[in-house]
Amino acid sequence: MSALPGSLETDNQPPLTVPLRHFFVGLGFLCAAIIVGLLDQLLTFSAFTGVVHLHLLLAGWVCVTIMGAMTQFVPVWSGTQIHSRRLANAQLLLVTVGLSGFALALVFGWLALLGIVGLVMMVGFWLFIYNLIRTLQPMTGLDVTERHFVFALACFFVLTTFGILLAVNLTYNTTASLPITHGSLLGSHLTIAVFGAVLTTIYGAIYQLGTMFTQTKLHGIDHQIQTFQELAQYLGVALLAGGRLIEDLLIARVGGILVLLAALSVAFIIGRKLLEMQVDWTPMHRRYVIGVVSLVFWSVGTLFTWTRDPLAYDHLFGNPGTIHILLLGVIGFVVLGTLYHIIPFIIWIAHYSDRLGLEKVPMIDDLYNQRVAMVEFSLLLSGLAILVLTDGGILNESYNILGLGVFGVGVLLFIGNMTAVVYRHSSYSIQELLFGTTAVSSNQ
Repeated sequence: MSALPGSLETDNQPPLTVPLRHFFVGLGFLCAAIIVGLLDQLLTFSAFTGVVHLHLLLAGWVCVTIMGAMTQFVPVWSGTQIHSRRLANAQLLLVTVGLSGFALALVFGWLALLGIVGLVMMVGFWLFIYNLIRTLQPMTGLDVTERHFVFALACFFVLTTFGILLAVNLTYNTTASLPITHGSLLGSHLTIAVFGAVLTTIYGAIYQLGTMFTQTKLHGIDHQIQTFQELAQYLGVALLAGGRLIEDLLIARVGGILVLLAALSVAFIIGRKLLEMQVDWTPMHRRYVIGVVSLVFWSVGTLFTWTRDPLAYDHLFGNPGTIHILLLGVIGFVVLGTLYHIIPFIIWIAHYSDRLGLEKVPMIDDLYNQRVAMVEFSLLLSGLAILVLTDGGILNESYNILGLGVFGVGVLLFIGNMTAVVYRHSSYSIQELLFGTTAVSSNQ
């Protein structure tokens, strides 16, 4: 993979509607997750509200965004062609239908449907895995970003398999005859999802984007730390998930410590690149700073918790007081920061890059409203701070509603800012982008 924007093989990317459709559907799931989270604070309308909220946030927003980003940038960075554009469109349709059905089935108690809608969602993710693996063939000479992506794809396969087993078990209690419990399977499933699929993808992408858009390079101790981080991440996720599956405290403890060390390694490398940055600050960089700081706080705050007991349900995502730091501070801010660049980048490449040098064209960061970006950043940070203070017991639990509400308004401003980019600078309308034909004549 290349490190400089000027050497990207942009001719290999799929049509811009493919990733953009993923991004905006993912943002729709994020809005739904915030709404469900707020309703869960106000009233209990389903015993599975928390499960719905978590799946809309992670499987809906984060994973659908990952699907769109990988589909767009793996071919670009690797200098190859996407294996199939039709599969790229089909994966989004199946995951959207499956996850929507999954959420509705849990909310209304239609547990008999979980296996069916879960299967639809699983097939969508499997199409994504297959399409990307075929795109990366042959699997030789992969760089650190590509290796992270391959490990993340393997995690997607395992977690979706575990997910369908969990869905079926809620109806038929299939784990009763197995040497594992529903709780241990759930713990392993969530571990692989958050730390295997999501964080590994983020680490791989941020290695590429963090150097590319700070105009820096890894040097000195960075290379040794990166090598350690990669091994610690892969082994740590495997041991933590495996230890939780068979309920072995020692294995899970070792795995958890390795996962935390890998996180601190990434924070060190990317934090160092931000300090060495050779370009002006953008919304992407500011959100990466919050992501790096949050990664350090989550890792340090979780170290004692996982050293003592990584098997407890309350400790699945680390110290209970750091859950929002991980989910919103690390994952949320990094994903939103990345989208602040790649959505305008995709639009700019498609509509302005060929005019560069021939006429006056806007730069990538001119496509969105800078003032809205600053207000949105302030709201996101304020909402996160309220939620973290509530998790830490400094504020009353009733402030969770305020924190989610403030964060939600920030999300709406982000969506509005990105929608305006598409509306003003793209030849596609929002309706065509979301609901237009998904078929492409040149598809494989």
